[in-house]
Amino acid sequence: MKQQLLVITCVGSDRPGLVDQLTRVILDSKGNLVDSRMTVLGEDFAILTLVSGSWDTIAKLEDSLASMGEKENLTITTRRTEERQAKADAVPYGVDAVSVDSPGIVHNLAEFFAARNINIEELNTNRYAAPHTGTPMFAVHMAIAVPANLHLNTLREEFFSFCDEINLDAVLEPVKG
Repeated sequence: MKQQLLVITCVGSDRPGLVDQLTRVILDSKGNLVDSRMTVLGEDFAILTLVSGSWDTIAKLEDSLASMGEKENLTITTRRTEERQAKADAVPYGVDAVSVDSPGIVHNLAEFFAARNINIEELNTNRYAAPHTGTPMFAVHMAIAVPANLHLNTLREEFFSFCDEINLDAVLEPVKG
């Protein structure tokens, strides 16, 4: 029987036991947590998960999550999806960038890659205080898929020139393994 996939997003006030509650509902429905991202954002805790199961497991889980959201004052959304197909025509690259915090850093990076038809597959950011000075800093980590037909030396030159223009210290390198 083909496994069904369900993307679940859950946001609520940060508190102990939230992960336990969500994963209990998944387990009780006989779902399998396949992939997840969970983090504190401000005063809230955000969960993004991918769950697999039979069609009846997924249907039961959708109902249980709706009840949980109402009962626990959580914003929960679900979306059915399909298994992602591997792209043989793309090369995986990692991007790490750091700068003094300012508006538009993520947008500028996203615009640069979108203009070259480069897919951003994962993106994480964080703001922190620089050691000794306390200057607000901003860090970005991305996993991107570079089309195999793109000339990599040209991409690297354009990327580092772009980063110099917006005062961004960055690394662009192939993902190993």
